[in-house]
Amino acid sequence: MAAKICLVTGASAGIGHTTALELLRAGHTVYGVARRVDRMEDIRQAGGHTLAMDVTKEEDLERVVSTVLDEQPGIDALVNNAGVGVYGAAEDVPIDSGRHQFEVNLFGPARLIQLVLPGMRERGSGTIVNVSSIGGVISLPLGGWYHASKHALEGYTDSLRQEVGRFGIKVVLVEPGLIKTEFESSTPRDLREVSGKGAYAAVANAMADRAEQSFSGSKASDPAVVAQCIRAAIESTSPKPRYAVGYLAKLLLRMNALLPDHTFDKLVTRT
Repeated sequence: MAAKICLVTGASAGIGHTTALELLRAGHTVYGVARRVDRMEDIRQAGGHTLAMDVTKEEDLERVVSTVLDEQPGIDALVNNAGVGVYGAAEDVPIDSGRHQFEVNLFGPARLIQLVLPGMRERGSGTIVNVSSIGGVISLPLGGWYHASKHALEGYTDSLRQEVGRFGIKVVLVEPGLIKTEFESSTPRDLREVSGKGAYAAVANAMADRAEQSFSGSKASDPAVVAQCIRAAIESTSPKPRYAVGYLAKLLLRMNALLPDHTFDKLVTRT
């Protein structure tokens, strides 16, 4: 298999960081991008390239893509992994926080896709991997803005796949379950800070306690399982449109598909 030139966002930690290293070990050329360049030193030492980028800034997106294209014949794979989530009751989360989640989780990835698509179309090949979440299919209490942004990413990705398949471009959604990352471990803190007092305090604090139990124990999956899934999708000549991976991912998606809405609502709110 020929080595591919891969651009991975959110590569300073968690899934993105692990994915960049996984692709390097597989022999691919990797550009890891994130705001915190110092957190990607091991990627550089492993033979990768690291660039500073804020996914919400147009000038950063254009600069990164131009830099890669100046140094390489093209971008074979884009992994849109950078993401953010603020948890709390819909009544409590400031609208600006919700708007920021859409900027990071949807509009930034969509703009990057616009920047890499012309080259992929010209070559008649390429793979775009959008890292969503099981939260892009199901919804849980106190995660309204995060779920909304990931649901939007899923809808956008489905349309994109239908549009660009004729040009030889593959589009993949990866839907992680509970994964041990900084992102996931910040959830209990957000719940307590945003909704830990007031009308939603009981459910917010209960969810925070439950989240801490899941992430601190052995239940949540290592980011490596997601990184390996992403690598397999990039290397596949015919990847699936969706990959659910990690702790509880397939189970919760199956339950959501099979149970009536009211039954699922009762289950997750009681749990």
